[in-house]
Amino acid sequence: MSHPWPAGATTGIGSLPGTDPDEAVRLVLGEVADLPYLPELPGRGFGADVIARTGALLVDFPLEWQPHGWTVTSSPGRDLARARDHLNRDLDALTEQAQGVPLLKVSVCGPMTLGAALELPNLHKVLTDHGAFRDLAGSLAEGTRLLLAALEANLPGTAFVLQVDEPSLPQVLAGQVPTPSGYGTVRSLPRSVAGPALAGLLDLAAPGHRVVHCCDSRVPYDLLVSSGASAVSVDAALVTDASLDQLGELVEAGVSLWLGVFPGTDAPISTAHAREQLRQLWTKLGFEPARLAEAVIPTPACGLAGASLPYARRVMELLTELGTALRDGLE
Repeated sequence: MSHPWPAGATTGIGSLPGTDPDEAVRLVLGEVADLPYLPELPGRGFGADVIARTGALLVDFPLEWQPHGWTVTSSPGRDLARARDHLNRDLDALTEQAQGVPLLKVSVCGPMTLGAALELPNLHKVLTDHGAFRDLAGSLAEGTRLLLAALEANLPGTAFVLQVDEPSLPQVLAGQVPTPSGYGTVRSLPRSVAGPALAGLLDLAAPGHRVVHCCDSRVPYDLLVSSGASAVSVDAALVTDASLDQLGELVEAGVSLWLGVFPGTDAPISTAHAREQLRQLWTKLGFEPARLAEAVIPTPACGLAGASLPYARRVMELLTELGTALRDGLE
């Protein structure tokens, strides 16, 4: 499977600290130039979190904020308008500064995580109603299609990688999503429903340009790949020995591994430690070192919204150093 990024590329997951979209775009364009991305800035407050940000993309699926969370409604209100305003400011900053950039990554919240977060007017999760969930998945796909089309029009010559964030996917499949009351859990979503919902979103991006991020130790790798993912993004610290065979099969199939090697919040970090972490995992997988730079993209373990700005900048700098080390064979 071919990918649009070069060997030794590095990138971020999505969120950053701070409130200035222009500053955030400058940071990613300067520090992860092989695979920069549209930053998310939840620190701006209400309407800037990942659920609201993706909710702002939905077509004919309006939401409003209620004391218990984002809820499906009959018409959009000022809560959703605020979320759209945040997103539009981010897109304006990207359009202004990324002219001529050959490759950019854009992230959206996936249908399962979105369905686990949103509620119906009857105070049940969208996941509980398969008809409502299909409507949500279709609305998300259409909104994402329009987003990519607008970016392609505003940034001619740029190719786009679509990242789908599914942190709640393992809980959705296992029936572990809490009900709004907190006294029970939502029944599990069948793979026969989850798979097509994810595939309908990933199909919007070109082959080789599709990545799914899941920061859990129970990543359903087979479902992600069968749904069309050409890359999987996981926290390297959560990779278990039991999943090594699956990861090895992904590498053999040409699926790119995006491995989070730096914590998402302030912590002591070094390129040497990250190099050793990658070397040990690669040795367990049993592949020759020469394949590492082509097969693996180092990233933070998750978003950096909870980190300080100096730490986020340092992570970006070390990612660049790590990418160079990959190209040099980690010597």
